[in-house]
Amino acid sequence: MAEKPKDKRKFRQKLIHKYRMVILNEETFEEKISFKLTRLNVFIFSGLFSILLIVGTIFLIAFTPLREYIPGYSSTQLKKDATKLVYKADSLQQVLEVNNLYIEKVRGLLTGEVSEVLFDKDSVLAAIQYDKDSLNLAPSSLDIEFRNEIESADRYSIFTEATKDVDIVFFAPVAGTLTDGYNLEKKHFAVDIAVEMGTPVKTVADGTVIFAEWTAETGNVIIVKHTSGFISIYKHNTALHKHQGDLVKSGEVIASAGSTGELSTGPHLHFELWNEGYPVDPTNYIDFE
Repeated sequence: MAEKPKDKRKFRQKLIHKYRMVILNEETFEEKISFKLTRLNVFIFSGLFSILLIVGTIFLIAFTPLREYIPGYSSTQLKKDATKLVYKADSLQQVLEVNNLYIEKVRGLLTGEVSEVLFDKDSVLAAIQYDKDSLNLAPSSLDIEFRNEIESADRYSIFTEATKDVDIVFFAPVAGTLTDGYNLEKKHFAVDIAVEMGTPVKTVADGTVIFAEWTAETGNVIIVKHTSGFISIYKHNTALHKHQGDLVKSGEVIASAGSTGELSTGPHLHFELWNEGYPVDPTNYIDFE
């Protein structure tokens, strides 16, 4: 039983036993450099050197262009090209959906699924029987009060819907959370959608860019004119990808969302929709969910 402590003491003595490493001149045997070492010191220095070597190699690979030569890592240019291709593929998907919808409508018309409804106008009028002399066309007091109220109202009031029939299909410009809606009392003629910085902003329909500039209050602004008297406005963008006069397709990326301008409180898109010179509620035409 007494041999084990001896073995431990022997092992400890071997670790702390001092050695001298001497560097001599081979011809003159003159001592140049000498070091006092123990096995314990050698183990410690070797371990620290190995750890530093491993950590240095990891940092060299992680934060220098050398990582591009390691399998599994991609170059920065490749990532940029991939991002551009994603944007382009998304735009093409939107265009393809619109084209498929158009082709489906044309196919239904050509195959007879959509048919013309005919009726006899004269027979409908003949079926309505009434006595002209018995009709009382004099307005009631409630009707007169209502007419006076309408006549005294502001003739240039704000509309929430278009002033004529709409024959255009709109798509959502971004996918995000609706943080502030259309409010006539606060004169907020738009919807605010919270998104991440740099989110692609797409045009809601085919049209022509009529304005693409920087403004102090709302940052980078782009305005697109559409058919049926509609105009869409996109504010607080971090970058604009189209210029004035450019023709754009529905769902095409025209800007990158951001938080530019004095009135911006964070990354979001301020989106307005106007018809015939009046602002309308975008949620009546676009599903932002």
